[in-house]
Amino acid sequence: MNSEIQILIADDDSEDVSLIKEALNENKIVNKVQRVANGEELMDYLRNRGNYSNKEKYPLPGIIMLDLNMPKMDGREALKEIKGDASLCTIPIIIFTTSSNEKDLNLSYQFGANSYISKPVTFYSMVELMRSISNYWLQTVELPS
Repeated sequence: MNSEIQILIADDDSEDVSLIKEALNENKIVNKVQRVANGEELMDYLRNRGNYSNKEKYPLPGIIMLDLNMPKMDGREALKEIKGDASLCTIPIIIFTTSSNEKDLNLSYQFGANSYISKPVTFYSMVELMRSISNYWLQTVELPS
């Protein structure tokens, strides 16, 4: 397992973020996890602006888990901006949302998302999903540095 890969979660729902972190812990996934609560914070983080200006404390993540429905700048806008930026576009983005809207699914892939996953409703399902994500994104594929 590549434990050096940092995971950045962009999600305004603190309960969902806590569940994700618990499910990662349950799978003994020790990767560093950072969290931002909206698309504006996400862009500040990725560009090391404002509260996120310390590049050592806030390095570029290896993977972004992005919720679509967030305040200020939503996930759709953030996805489009990230994938349109030459310095950020290689970061894999997993859309992780409650939306089952086919338009959101299609737009996410059109804008460059690497995966689209609906948030599970049970903790057991979340644990299994985090295991799958870890197996694929942290152990199987080669990620850009």
